[in-house]
Amino acid sequence: MSFSATASALLSHKDVVNVEKAGSSFLPISCIHAVVCAYINLDSPMQPMLNIAVRAARSAGDLILRSSENIDRLHIDQKGKNDYASEVDRMAEREIINIIKTAYPEHSILAEESGAQEGNDFVWVIDPLDGTTNFLHGFPQYAVSIALKHKGRIEVGVIYDPLRDELFTAKRGGGAMLNNRRIRVTKQTSLKGALIGTGFPFKTDLHMDAYLGMFRAIATDSAGIRRAGAAALDLAYVAAGRLDGFWEIGLMEWDMAAGILLVKEAGGAVTDFSFNDKYLESGNLIAASPKMHQIMYQMIEPHVTANLK
Repeated sequence: MSFSATASALLSHKDVVNVEKAGSSFLPISCIHAVVCAYINLDSPMQPMLNIAVRAARSAGDLILRSSENIDRLHIDQKGKNDYASEVDRMAEREIINIIKTAYPEHSILAEESGAQEGNDFVWVIDPLDGTTNFLHGFPQYAVSIALKHKGRIEVGVIYDPLRDELFTAKRGGGAMLNNRRIRVTKQTSLKGALIGTGFPFKTDLHMDAYLGMFRAIATDSAGIRRAGAAALDLAYVAAGRLDGFWEIGLMEWDMAAGILLVKEAGGAVTDFSFNDKYLESGNLIAASPKMHQIMYQMIEPHVTANLK
């Protein structure tokens, strides 16, 4: 929508007060600008940083797409049990960091492949290719995830699916968007008929029994459980109403930071397994609409061990 069209739409709203002067009703252009920007959050100091995150995510996504045509030629490293990284992960990460550092050289970085780079109180949290195993197998479910924290609070989140050209964006207080259209979590109020996402604790067997108890409790009453292998996209799908909820054990901060903001800005709730906000520290989270979150928590909590709290 154009600026003038947006302004006209706002000025026709019953809550907009006309300013009268010299016998006629009008609103000076400076006031129009203030009203419009307050409504669509254009003047947010985080908007330029969101724009940089979008540029970086799209650039990395293009690189990933080009590389998907030559998967059999890629060099692959095993970082740990069932944990892989390819040269594509590293190239995409370098591309993202270069774009960010060109715009904000003083900012800090926390990236999956290269680790931490100290800077100021702004920290970019980067997963250059969430769903690497899917990518390496040609399974079409992977994404770029970029979040920005300021003094520990997530301010910006971008998740980009290059295969479907779907761009999920959020900034704190500005709502969540998919390709510039606002998204919301579902209105599902019971497990009956609900579609729930999850991720297996595939890197260790330590919590497998607890996880299987959670899985059994939710699978019994829900319409189905989906494990697609890219937590960033799972959280984006909760925000977009494609999944009614999601839970997982043992995520890393770069797996979930952007998705957490998306879910919250789409009207959802996110907690750890103790119903607190320590999910970035524990790696364990439940994300859903407020009502569905409460139901999922009640199903999951009996199976939470001391090590998962």
